[in-house]
Amino acid sequence: MNRFFNPPKMNQPNDKKQHLAKLKARLKTWLAVHLWLGLALGLFLSIFGITGSILVFQAEINELLSPQLLTVTVPETQSVYRPLADIFQAAQAAMPETAVNNFADYPRNDAAAFKLVYALPVTAAVTESWEVYVNPYTAQVIGKRLNASSDSVIPKTFIGLVFELHYALLLGEDLGYTVVGIMGVLLIISVLTGLILWWPLTGKWRQALTIKRKASVERLNFDLHKTAGFYTTVVLVPVLFSGVYMDIPERVVPVLELFSPVTYRYWFQSHPPPNPKPITLPEAVAIAEQRYPTGRPDWLYGATKSTDTYTVCKDGVKEQGSLLHRRCVVIDQYSGKILDVDDPAIGTAGEVFTHWQWPLHSGQAFGWTGRILVFLSGVACPLLFVTGVIRWWQKRKAKNRVHARTSEVES
Repeated sequence: MNRFFNPPKMNQPNDKKQHLAKLKARLKTWLAVHLWLGLALGLFLSIFGITGSILVFQAEINELLSPQLLTVTVPETQSVYRPLADIFQAAQAAMPETAVNNFADYPRNDAAAFKLVYALPVTAAVTESWEVYVNPYTAQVIGKRLNASSDSVIPKTFIGLVFELHYALLLGEDLGYTVVGIMGVLLIISVLTGLILWWPLTGKWRQALTIKRKASVERLNFDLHKTAGFYTTVVLVPVLFSGVYMDIPERVVPVLELFSPVTYRYWFQSHPPPNPKPITLPEAVAIAEQRYPTGRPDWLYGATKSTDTYTVCKDGVKEQGSLLHRRCVVIDQYSGKILDVDDPAIGTAGEVFTHWQWPLHSGQAFGWTGRILVFLSGVACPLLFVTGVIRWWQKRKAKNRVHARTSEVES
């Protein structure tokens, strides 16, 4: 009976070796997937990483490049903003009558200017995008600049160029967003297969988590690739997924709805009455302020078409039990009725999940810590690509040497 319940242990080492051999055989498949995805998309991952790291600090970089447009002097007395209606009126007066306001960026701090973006039809086929900067304390226009034109894929400003390269690879909104979204899905697979390959089957965790000191150049390259890949995975996977969500939401939302109901604010529409007379965007901001009195306005989306809605996003909204402090309110441009809110405190699980995507992608969900982590993960992308290519080349050279020696022996 004892021998039945306690079989001999002399075969256990062999069983472990066989199990380990099976795992290593499976890893060859994952290695092939990781290798070819890395070689095919590694350069694009580097582009997304570098441009993403820049965009983490886009506001600060923009102000450093154009301080005369984007910054103002805070008055020593009466440091109160002029009414929004005055600011919008001043900006509109600086543009032709045919220009339509489609976006506004509320000052991020006391020394920042108010930015308003206008779509200006030039011809039937060409529309320009202009930025107008207004001093919020005086409601006087500081200046304006051309940001982009529909007849060119190259934006006129540095941050505009980085943005389009990051989200669309300069391929245009329709094609570019789709291509980048598909690349994002494949890159998530690449990152996850890298994690599978990194996993120490022999249990040598310290070796897997550190870089060996005084190692050969080949070993140093390998250690850099595996450790950088592991430490950035926890950031890269959510950043890549959120990028996919923002590029191709029409593909992602139906998948999320299989698990939980989701609303997407860009899908809501205004309903024009018989004699349409839209409210103004400042009036829409006042409606959002009534819904969420705390915090400050941030992004303000105008309505350029008869069925478009106003969207007012606010930051710093304090609500008990909510880790996110950003709220977006979708408003009918005619009735002023609130059509939808991005509010994690009352949303479904699917909606809360989508609310997290932009804060995670930009790093703003966790303040300076989150921004720095996203910045570092972006900087690590070209490192992963270069060390991966070097590793592939080293193994290929070694394989060729073995093949040459075998051929010499056979001959």
